[in-house]
Amino acid sequence: MNKILDKKALLKKLNALRKKGKKIAFTNGCFDILHVGHIRYLREAKKNADVLVLALNSDSSVRSIKGKKRPLMTEKERAEILAALEFIDFVTIFPESTPLKLINFLKPDVLIKGGDWPKDKVVGREDVVKWGGKVVIIPEVEGKSTTNIVEKIKKLYCEDK
Repeated sequence: MNKILDKKALLKKLNALRKKGKKIAFTNGCFDILHVGHIRYLREAKKNADVLVLALNSDSSVRSIKGKKRPLMTEKERAEILAALEFIDFVTIFPESTPLKLINFLKPDVLIKGGDWPKDKVVGREDVVKWGGKVVIIPEVEGKSTTNIVEKIKKLYCEDK
């Protein structure tokens, strides 16, 4: 089964799953270098619903958020890696800087973000709550981030030269 879908194909799959009584969770991010913080976060996210949708920032979206040197891997590579994880049911790529349009299009039952986001700042929170869904914040894994990994690599390989 192909787990990487455009938003229209994804909505069709999700609607069929909803008819079977499945609860849909949604999370999003750049996932530029997959690390243990991501794995723990995504594994925990899956516990909140029957189906976990991961919305992946496109390359242009990552650049607008993280700067011109990012992403380190293309959106297709990042999507393929994430789709290989057993606890992710679907991956879709979105071009905007926030997933608000996609959240409103897919209408998940559960919106999930990491602990680095205060609940009142989670994009789409108000909409999800309006249609009867909930927002779940999963605690951050301290010190585990792509930025920390990039900085460590820079220190190890660039500052000595």
